[in-house]
Amino acid sequence: MTTARDIMHGGEVQCIGEHETLDAAARMMRDLNVGALPICGDDDRLRGIITDRDIVVKCIAEDCDPRSMTADRLAQGKPVTVDADADIDDVLHVMEENRIRRLPVVHDRRLVGMISEADLARNLPDQAVGHFVEVISDSG
Repeated sequence: MTTARDIMHGGEVQCIGEHETLDAAARMMRDLNVGALPICGDDDRLRGIITDRDIVVKCIAEDCDPRSMTADRLAQGKPVTVDADADIDDVLHVMEENRIRRLPVVHDRRLVGMISEADLARNLPDQAVGHFVEVISDSG
């Protein structure tokens, strides 16, 4: 059985702290060559995910200052996660149901990795990836 742990980006997961600014998040994204970062609290718990698009649309386009706006201002709602031992079918179901392209992976309530659309493409049959893209791209 293939699990979330088998396909996730793991190792040392990089988070942006909830009190760090959006310009720091943007620099971290650039340095890591990623388009999204988990937002972690002072207690190391996942607070949300911030994307490069969030920074542009919810900060810069709204005439806010990314040097003073903090990541926690964009961490809205409860983050959708999957357990590290979840079967890959469960991972796909969660991502499709929530129409998300990046999924945090947790173990014992701690962030241990991320699964991206690219991880799915590398690890799943083309038909499953095609269906996933079709489902999350459907605007209806």
